[in-house]
Amino acid sequence: MRTRFAEEALADPDFAASEKEIRRCVHCGFCLATCPTYVLLGDELDSPRGRIALMQEMLEGARTPSAEVVKHIDRCLSCLACATTCPSGVDYGRLVDHARGYIEQRYRRPLAERLWRWLLARTLPSPARLRQALAFARPFRPLAPLVGRIKALAPLAAMLALTPRHPAPEAAAARMPPAGRRLRAALLGGCAEPVLRPEIRAASVRLLERAGFDVGLAAGEVCCGALAHHMGRREEALAAARRNIGAWSGEIEAGGLAAIVATASGCGTMLKDYGRLLRGDSAWAAKAAEVSSLARDICELLDEAGLPPVTSGEPLSVAYLAPCSLQHGQGVTAAPQRLLRAAGFEVREPDEAHLCCGSAGTYNILQSQIAGALKARKVQRLAATGASVVAAGNIGCLTQIGGAAGAPAVHPVELLDWATGGPRPARLG
Repeated sequence: MRTRFAEEALADPDFAASEKEIRRCVHCGFCLATCPTYVLLGDELDSPRGRIALMQEMLEGARTPSAEVVKHIDRCLSCLACATTCPSGVDYGRLVDHARGYIEQRYRRPLAERLWRWLLARTLPSPARLRQALAFARPFRPLAPLVGRIKALAPLAAMLALTPRHPAPEAAAARMPPAGRRLRAALLGGCAEPVLRPEIRAASVRLLERAGFDVGLAAGEVCCGALAHHMGRREEALAAARRNIGAWSGEIEAGGLAAIVATASGCGTMLKDYGRLLRGDSAWAAKAAEVSSLARDICELLDEAGLPPVTSGEPLSVAYLAPCSLQHGQGVTAAPQRLLRAAGFEVREPDEAHLCCGSAGTYNILQSQIAGALKARKVQRLAATGASVVAAGNIGCLTQIGGAAGAPAVHPVELLDWATGGPRPARLG
């Protein structure tokens, strides 16, 4: 595409990067069939190339974002299926994140939207606040359909519907071990995952230790920053990134790290992007690049290190739900299925495996109607496999799908842990 950015705008690294990505787009339309919102809505402005045209017009002219532009940018899930498909190599994720930051700075949202986004940014990245919020919401969960009839309260209705019926026990602490003979791996503690499904951390620690790693959580670690980043709250995201980099750099200096491991693929994608996000910060660029180079999804690391000997488990059929942030964001596609098969499970891949389930961070709260339609579509495809269990390596997908596909939904590490000597996952009954 031809662009006409002013020279002063291109002096800004973010604008220069966006201009480069816009120029790559040739409007071929390959992305249309892989974009969940275009497949669902059929609106060109809800496709990647339509949004790129909107973003170009907004950024090129340094215009105040209109409500119409914001609507279509907000509807993007950041699933990055378009980037996987694009023959021109457009880094759509970088472009849409810049546009969201621009919108956050220059567009005044309606009061209700501002309040919901502020509440999510304050609550979700904090396990303590999230636990309190869920405890408060749980008694009101049955009111979700009634609350949902009021348009302004749609996010509240979505949050109530996503609230687990029963509280989970707190995730066990796992301090970083001192340097020893074995490889050390820092496990990203996460925000929502330890509150909603603490069993994932427990299974991960057992499995990694069996695979030859000493595992723990670095002191001072916080939310990875992905939730704030994708809401356009750039400075909040970068502050979280710097704090995490500081925590992990301390462990690297203390005894080295073989890997920084994410069990939620959305977080892993963010960690791998720290180097790019902080490339212009002379005080943090080198450390950020080192952290990104060490970041691994847990299935990616186990695939590299080798699965411990299989000693138990059952030959269950598993429908593998590939998280968008893993398959498109990180390019990790074969490792989870390869590990599950090596552990003795029969893996079944649903149709439309490339399409998002509708979770996408805060999307299923802020865009609950579209997210609900995508969930129904994904549930139908998963149920059609006839599998006994659904496996997904992202807490957002697990929360979104739950048991709606007619089968329990668990993280792959829970099945791998079970197959290599751990307990049977509680959700399997």
